Amino acid sequence: MMLLALLCTLVFVICFGLLIVAMTPSTEMKAFQTRLDAIAARASVGEAPSEAMQLLRKQVVTRFGLIERLLSHYAPMQRLRNFVAQSGVKADPNLIIVQTLVLLGAGYVGVMFFIRIPLLGLAGALVLGTLPMVRIWWARRRRVKTFEDALAHAIDMMARALRAGHSIAGAFELVSQGAPEPAKTEFAEVFRQQNYGIPLRDALMQMLDRVPSQDLRVVVTGIIVQRETGGNLVDILDRTVFVIRERQRIRGDIRIQTAQGRLTGWILTLLPVAMLLLINLMDPGYSSGLLHDPTGQKMMYAGGAMIVLGGFIINRIINSIDV
Repeated sequence: MMLLALLCTLVFVICFGLLIVAMTPSTEMKAFQTRLDAIAARASVGEAPSEAMQLLRKQVVTRFGLIERLLSHYAPMQRLRNFVAQSGVKADPNLIIVQTLVLLGAGYVGVMFFIRIPLLGLAGALVLGTLPMVRIWWARRRRVKTFEDALAHAIDMMARALRAGHSIAGAFELVSQGAPEPAKTEFAEVFRQQNYGIPLRDALMQMLDRVPSQDLRVVVTGIIVQRETGGNLVDILDRTVFVIRERQRIRGDIRIQTAQGRLTGWILTLLPVAMLLLINLMDPGYSSGLLHDPTGQKMMYAGGAMIVLGGFIINRIINSIDV
């Protein structure tokens, strides 16, 4: 039985790997998609010619044409596209949907193959099915944090450039040449959009859409207000840098003070599951009554629900402090 299960798992992994390789866009397709994204960015501000708009409507640049046609106009699909773009991961949202559906089915079938309990099968399906989105979420969170760590240095460079007599466009160019990634790439995109003729306000708002950072929102708000009402932009940027660095310092202090609570939450959430698995590995059949008896199943469902609820409450308590 164990050999058969391992064989089925191996065949599934090989088939899924071949599916991913077959569905991966080619180099030419990625380059074409990049060109279309640039046209779409210009079209959003009314600068794309009608021929380009016809190209955007007719051209299909994905290997998941059916999913593209069915879901492209719905709000959840648009949010998924924005989420993937904010993560910086070069992934097709349609491929993420396919991966999610495949993993949902694999999780349910895999759990039902060993333990014929429908609710556990659904739980296994949800755990595996969320892996693609967890990957995107984690990459998005890491990219935003990296950007916020580099933002203070980038704004400090802008203030020094303006103090030296450069224009704001020249300041963006200097930041795009010397700032750490990903701030370098984002400010370079703002500089390119300004060269294309896009207003500074629209370019900054698009950068804010690509990087959902509260610190960046403060910077963008300060620049836009100064452009519309006047004032000393250098002084505004200096004060903004001070606020950003103070926020980062306070957030670091909060993480240090709440480290024990976070560790406690992880231990209390994962320890019952880990102990159940270890005990059954050392003594197979130990939990047979819990898994197959109706009363044991109800107790297991109640225990799982309380573990999830406890972990959620601990997480809300720890993350309730916002700076």
